[in-house]
Amino acid sequence: LPGRCHLDDPVDPRGQEIPTWQFVRGEPAHVDARLRIPLYVPGRPLDFSLLASTTLPVVHSRVAAVFAELAPGDVQLIPVDVDGQSEPYVLLNITRVVKCIDDEASDEVRHWEPGDDRPDKTGQYRSVRGLRIDPSKVGDARVFRTWGWSPALILSEEVKQALERMGATGAKFEAVTGPSTVSAEEREQDRKSRALFEQADTARETAWSTLGALDRAVFMPIALSESWPGHRQLWRVIHREAGRTLLVTHGLSDPFIERLEPSVGFGLELALEVDAAVKDLSKGWPLVLLRRVADEVAEHERVRESVKMGLFSMEVSGKGLPKSFVTEEGRVAVLLGVESRTLPGHFSTPYGEVKLVTVKALLPSELAYLLEHGAEGQAELARRFIRSGEEHLSRLKRKPMA
Repeated sequence: LPGRCHLDDPVDPRGQEIPTWQFVRGEPAHVDARLRIPLYVPGRPLDFSLLASTTLPVVHSRVAAVFAELAPGDVQLIPVDVDGQSEPYVLLNITRVVKCIDDEASDEVRHWEPGDDRPDKTGQYRSVRGLRIDPSKVGDARVFRTWGWSPALILSEEVKQALERMGATGAKFEAVTGPSTVSAEEREQDRKSRALFEQADTARETAWSTLGALDRAVFMPIALSESWPGHRQLWRVIHREAGRTLLVTHGLSDPFIERLEPSVGFGLELALEVDAAVKDLSKGWPLVLLRRVADEVAEHERVRESVKMGLFSMEVSGKGLPKSFVTEEGRVAVLLGVESRTLPGHFSTPYGEVKLVTVKALLPSELAYLLEHGAEGQAELARRFIRSGEEHLSRLKRKPMA
């Protein structure tokens, strides 16, 4: 809703954050002191809100009264203070869990498998689309979370109608009973595309694992882009020797989603390496720069073909990037395709060979040299980088090579 406030994670009287996992396990939580809910984004309060970080509801006291009356055995009501609000609010801890997801009727379900390196989640749901439940397994529960998939909050029709009658703001309902909205043909198409992408993912991650320690804990949300072959922008982070961090695109070699047949997409992936650990990879300059370069590669066939031929330089917006890289015109230049002694030029997948293209951030004086000397300048600059021992490495503080 426009102008609404967003709530941050609860804190204790000393201002220390309270772990929210204890409120989404489907069991009563022990709270020693009255909690306070800070504002993540200020705005108009709602009667029903989820915290910005998780599916934990904070509700107005009149909404809490509905749950207390209609589902007293399914919830724990914890009074809280919401910053900027004088009226009473309650943290709604749903203490009932029901194993009732209907895998066949749901649009798509994926489970955590033994090989996913999450033994604590094996058998549980990794993702659920178009959730459907089996009502025969619900029993007398009126409010509950679904076993193995805690994001889902299920209310009975009676509770839903009570909230609608009172005009509670912030709540949105979707039916979870009835037939799937996905046809058998669409389901089969989804299965085929998932199998194609998973095989491509596995092949790439096998290649990345040979370059260093693949960081599986870093989470960078998938962005959708129709210019990428699989319409998904993916990235991977690899920790290398001497404290270096390697960021790679992970989707330019996806099969084309429109064709649903094996391929290596554009036949390349990009790699940008820096000489330090990056504190916030999702917002740090290396990913920002790599993302802008990748978008140019994905959107322009001429750029892709030139990159495949050998050395290629380009400029992207310098907004938000380190000043040492930014030209007077507000641009940042990169040189693609510098050969590396520590990175392969290609790697294999079941669908074919994929070219690994290095991305080197240039200093403004190096860009000026390239503009003056053209292709010969690119080759000479690449030779100087190789002689320096830092070929493809992008460093903030270094001496210009031109």
